[in-house]
Amino acid sequence: MRPDLLIRVLPLALVFAGVYVLASRPAWLGVAPGRIADQLAFGLVAAPIMFVAAMLAQLLLARRRGALRAPANGADAWFQAGFYTLNGPVEEVFFRGLVQGGLGAAFGAPVGFAIGTAAYVLYHRLGWPWIDTLATALVGVPLGLAFWLLPGAPSLVGVSIAHIAATCGFLGPGPYVLRKLKLV
Repeated sequence: MRPDLLIRVLPLALVFAGVYVLASRPAWLGVAPGRIADQLAFGLVAAPIMFVAAMLAQLLLARRRGALRAPANGADAWFQAGFYTLNGPVEEVFFRGLVQGGLGAAFGAPVGFAIGTAAYVLYHRLGWPWIDTLATALVGVPLGLAFWLLPGAPSLVGVSIAHIAATCGFLGPGPYVLRKLKLV
């Protein structure tokens, strides 16, 4: 996970932080809580749905490829969940806040949504096979729509909660559960 922190997470966070400071904290970045009750309601409803959907997607992909990468034990699954609790919001601030929010402010919300979601999905191709990369659209599309359509000022609160759950369903804890249940 250390290389991931240095190669992916830190650069995304630094670019976002630079824009946040240089652009004088624009609202379209989604750093504000927005309508916090709506954000939390979305995140808390979407989280278990995204976790299970991502875990089922991983189950189908693992059966197709004949292999599943799962944590060695429960402690490793929890460690990975902790990493995804950092990684998910960083990906959201970059792809949803910076790319989708920035392009949406400049060229309209549909353009921001389309390019931000495509960039998010294709970003995962940097280390994943195409089939796994395309599976990230199952997260990118609904979270991009939620960032765009939830009421109130743009906010990354709800989509970050859902993103963490989806990642934990697809990587780490989800595959660990699949292995413990002997589904793969």
